[in-house]
Amino acid sequence: MSRTQPTIDQPGVCFFFTGLSGSGKTSIASALDLALRHQHGRKTTLLDGDVVRTHLSSDLGFSRAHRDINIGRIGFVAAEVVKHGGIAISAAIAPYDSARRAARQLVAPHGCFILVHLATPLAVCEQRDVKGLYAKARSGEIKAFTGISDPYEPPTDADVTINTSQVAIADAVQLLLKQMNDMAAVNNKR
Repeated sequence: MSRTQPTIDQPGVCFFFTGLSGSGKTSIASALDLALRHQHGRKTTLLDGDVVRTHLSSDLGFSRAHRDINIGRIGFVAAEVVKHGGIAISAAIAPYDSARRAARQLVAPHGCFILVHLATPLAVCEQRDVKGLYAKARSGEIKAFTGISDPYEPPTDADVTINTSQVAIADAVQLLLKQMNDMAAVNNKR
């Protein structure tokens, strides 16, 4: 394996995952991160929603305004990574269309923005819930929980849509790598 710096054929890229809790965002993002770094020699930055909430947005709650600020911060960091030829992989719920569009507007001038909607059914997400968050939300213990007591706006502009109850992680990674290569090819023809 040879590690190379990004060339004109390798612009900066942001994979921006959105989906309900338990939809597979962290699992696929982590697998994609490994594939890009180890198989393709690209520099990556993984912006996992839980980690971002701990280190970058610990001052925020879960109101709509705070969720939008959180996604804005992720979009800003992703834009900086992409601007310098790296790959940002964001794995946050990002429930609101307007915040996702704002993140795209921050990143797109610097490289590729790939919106990945993990359209895993709510019932499947609830079955996967190892933290018991859905049960707590349904009992009222957790307020404003996305998909239960707070809305999730499915994107109408996703570049890739994956139902992780039907697509294996490895296959999802291959779909995403193909999307990145296809977008790079289109950009190089311009």
